[in-house]
Amino acid sequence: MGDQHNSPLRTAVIIGSTRDGRFGPVVADWLLHHVEQREDMTADLVDLVETPVPTVFPAFGQTPSAEVVELLGAVTPRLAAAEAFVVVTPEYNHSFPAPLKNAIDWHNEQWHAKPVAFVSYGGLSGGLRAVEQLRVVLAELHAVTIRNTVSFHNYGQVFDADGTPSDPGCDVAAKSMLDQLTWWGQTLRAGKEARPYAV
Repeated sequence: MGDQHNSPLRTAVIIGSTRDGRFGPVVADWLLHHVEQREDMTADLVDLVETPVPTVFPAFGQTPSAEVVELLGAVTPRLAAAEAFVVVTPEYNHSFPAPLKNAIDWHNEQWHAKPVAFVSYGGLSGGLRAVEQLRVVLAELHAVTIRNTVSFHNYGQVFDADGTPSDPGCDVAAKSMLDQLTWWGQTLRAGKEARPYAV
């Protein structure tokens, strides 16, 4: 138990947009750089373009087909292994992308009693309305969403050609968010080691 308690927090970083020309990978790469500087967490990048999730669900109560199970096999075990999540999302029509909702809906216990942080990007709102809706969805799945977020307003004017934000305050915000995510992740890990989560 001691080794598990002190090991780095396994964190899945999910890129929620699959749109052609998407900006999500730039934001995710910037975040991954921050994670790599830390000794208390490791990252697994889950890109929904590289690991597409089925869009047609089986009838309620029915077992998914073999093809569906195979597709989910590229994502589900990684979400199950994660002890924490960071969701990187844009804002579409005051909400978050459909592929992200689909990936969330295919899973249930993989989210239970795990912390979720958000990095959003968009126009004037910086994707914050997408984040607020994600909080409601993930609460239904027994996840714990982190208060601090990182949001990029008018993101096209924020990042330089090397994918670095011009405002150093972004780095401060990322550290604060990841500090909170790690605290919750370690605390929930210890709680689940002491007793199973009650669903």
